[in-house]
Amino acid sequence: MSHRAGFVSIIGKPNAGKSTLMNHLVGEKMSIITPKAQTTRHRILGIVNTDDYQIVFSDTPGIIKPHYALHESMMHQVEGSIVDADLILLVTDINEKHDEDDVIRKLQGSLAPLAILINKIDQSDAEVVKQKVEYWQQKLNPKAIFAISALHEHNLKAIMDFILEHLPEHPPYYEKDALTDRNDRFFASEMIRAQVFKQYKKEIPYSTEVIVTAFVEGETLHRISAEIIVERDSQKNILIGKNGEMLKIVGKYARLDMEEFFQRKVFLEMFVKVIPDWRSKKNYLKKFGYE
Repeated sequence: MSHRAGFVSIIGKPNAGKSTLMNHLVGEKMSIITPKAQTTRHRILGIVNTDDYQIVFSDTPGIIKPHYALHESMMHQVEGSIVDADLILLVTDINEKHDEDDVIRKLQGSLAPLAILINKIDQSDAEVVKQKVEYWQQKLNPKAIFAISALHEHNLKAIMDFILEHLPEHPPYYEKDALTDRNDRFFASEMIRAQVFKQYKKEIPYSTEVIVTAFVEGETLHRISAEIIVERDSQKNILIGKNGEMLKIVGKYARLDMEEFFQRKVFLEMFVKVIPDWRSKKNYLKKFGYE
C-alpha cells in the first residue's frame, strides 16, 4: 500500500483548546498549556509517524485582532498554516459567546477539507451541542463536525480516523524519527515562558519573551542560561520579586519541567532584561524568531 503524508493545521480563537488537542493527538507535550489566552505565539509542528503514514500537525496562535507587530507575526503564522494545509481542524469552544467571523475570514479561499471540532462538551449539555452542530453545518458546511473534549480525550479517535481518510498519498516530509521541527532550546524557552504565564497576573506574561542564550548538553546534566525580556523596569521588579523570590519560583518549576522533558538533570540560570516596547519593534521580533 502506498505511503500517505500531509499537513494538518489546527486553528481557532485563543483558549479554544488547540494546544491540548495537539498534545493528545501527537502523544507528546509539544505546546505549552496555561489557563490564559494567547499562550501560543509560534506555529509548532508535531509529527505522528507509522510505516504507512506521516501526519504533520500544526498548532497555531489563537486568532485575534492584532495590536502589536508581535500579533501581526502570530497571524501571519496562522495564515501560512492555512495555505500549507492538506486538512484543517477548526477548534471552537462550545461556550464561545461571540461570533467567529474573524476565524471564518481566515479560511476564505482555502480548498483544504475542513473539520469543525466543538470542544469542551464536558462543560455543556446535549441540547447546546446539537444547536452548535446545526449552526456550524449551516455556516461552513464542513466535511465533518466532531463534538469533543480534548482535555478528556473524548472522540479523538474519530478525528484521527477522519484525518487518515483524507490524508493524501505522498512520501514523508520529515525523517521518520522526527517528532517536531523545533530544537531543544525552543522547548526550554517555552517551559520558562509557561511558568511566567502560570505565576504572574495581568500584563506580565504578555510583555515577556524568553531567549535561551546558552544550552550545553551533557550526558547527565544540561546547563541552560536564559534571558527573560520585559518592556519596563516596573515589570522587571515584579518578575524578580522581593529578594528574587518570584524568579526563584519560576526557575524551580521550569527546571522540573525541563528535567522531565529532557530526561536529564538541569542547571538553569536566568537573567531579566528590559527592552522597551519590544513587541512593536520588528528588528527585535526577527531576532527573537518571529517572522
